[in-house]
Amino acid sequence: MRKSKYNILFSVVVAASFFALTGCSSNYSLETTSGKTILTHGKPELDEDTGLVSYEDASTGATQQINRDQIKNMSELNL
Repeated sequence: MRKSKYNILFSVVVAASFFALTGCSSNYSLETTSGKTILTHGKPELDEDTGLVSYEDASTGATQQINRDQIKNMSELNL
Protein backbone atom coordinates (compact mmCIF):
# COMPACT_ATOMS: atom_id res chain seq x y z
CA MET A 1 0.00 0.00 0.00
CA ARG A 2 2.85 2.37 0.79
CA LYS A 3 4.30 2.04 -2.72
CA SER A 4 0.90 2.95 -4.17
CA LYS A 5 0.74 6.17 -2.13
CA TYR A 6 4.15 7.22 -3.41
CA ASN A 7 3.16 6.46 -7.01
CA ILE A 8 0.04 8.60 -6.69
CA LEU A 9 1.97 11.43 -5.02
CA PHE A 10 4.64 11.28 -7.73
CA SER A 11 1.95 11.36 -10.45
CA VAL A 12 0.30 14.41 -8.88
CA VAL A 13 3.62 16.27 -8.61
CA VAL A 14 4.52 15.45 -12.22
CA ALA A 15 1.07 16.49 -13.41
CA ALA A 16 1.14 19.75 -11.48
CA SER A 17 4.54 20.59 -12.97
CA PHE A 18 3.34 19.71 -16.44
CA PHE A 19 0.14 21.73 -16.09
CA ALA A 20 2.07 24.76 -14.90
CA LEU A 21 4.13 24.65 -18.09
CA THR A 22 1.23 24.08 -20.49
CA GLY A 23 -1.10 26.92 -19.54
CA CYS A 24 -4.87 26.80 -19.41
CA SER A 25 -5.73 23.78 -21.56
CA SER A 26 -8.17 21.24 -20.14
CA ASN A 27 -6.59 18.17 -18.60
CA TYR A 28 -8.24 14.99 -17.41
CA SER A 29 -7.74 12.19 -14.96
CA LEU A 30 -8.69 8.68 -16.06
CA GLU A 31 -9.20 6.06 -13.37
CA THR A 32 -8.93 2.54 -14.74
CA THR A 33 -10.74 -0.56 -13.53
CA SER A 34 -7.35 -1.89 -12.36
CA GLY A 35 -6.91 1.14 -10.08
CA LYS A 36 -4.34 3.02 -12.19
CA THR A 37 -4.69 6.79 -12.58
CA ILE A 38 -3.77 8.29 -15.95
CA LEU A 39 -3.29 12.03 -16.31
CA THR A 40 -3.91 13.45 -19.77
CA HIS A 41 -3.11 16.64 -21.61
CA GLY A 42 -6.29 17.68 -23.39
CA LYS A 43 -9.60 15.90 -23.52
CA PRO A 44 -9.54 12.19 -24.37
CA GLU A 45 -11.46 11.24 -27.53
CA LEU A 46 -13.64 8.16 -28.00
CA ASP A 47 -13.67 6.28 -31.30
CA GLU A 48 -17.21 4.87 -31.40
CA ASP A 49 -16.29 2.27 -34.05
CA THR A 50 -13.44 0.66 -32.11
CA GLY A 51 -14.40 1.54 -28.52
CA LEU A 52 -10.91 2.94 -27.93
CA VAL A 53 -10.23 6.17 -26.07
CA SER A 54 -7.22 8.12 -27.38
CA TYR A 55 -5.37 10.55 -25.12
CA GLU A 56 -2.06 12.36 -24.77
CA ASP A 57 -0.23 11.09 -21.70
CA ALA A 58 0.62 14.11 -19.54
CA SER A 59 3.88 12.66 -18.25
CA THR A 60 5.35 11.45 -21.57
CA GLY A 61 3.51 13.46 -24.23
CA ALA A 62 2.90 10.24 -26.17
CA THR A 63 -0.48 9.47 -27.69
CA GLN A 64 -1.97 6.37 -26.08
CA GLN A 65 -5.17 4.34 -26.40
CA ILE A 66 -7.22 2.40 -23.88
CA ASN A 67 -10.42 0.41 -24.26
CA ARG A 68 -13.36 2.38 -22.86
CA ASP A 69 -14.40 -0.71 -20.85
CA GLN A 70 -11.18 -0.30 -18.85
CA ILE A 71 -12.06 3.24 -17.74
CA LYS A 72 -13.89 3.43 -14.42
CA ASN A 73 -14.05 7.23 -14.17
CA MET A 74 -12.97 10.26 -16.18
CA SER A 75 -12.91 13.75 -14.71
CA GLU A 76 -11.66 17.15 -15.82
CA LEU A 77 -8.95 18.65 -13.65
CA ASN A 78 -9.43 22.26 -12.61
CA LEU A 79 -6.02 23.57 -11.61
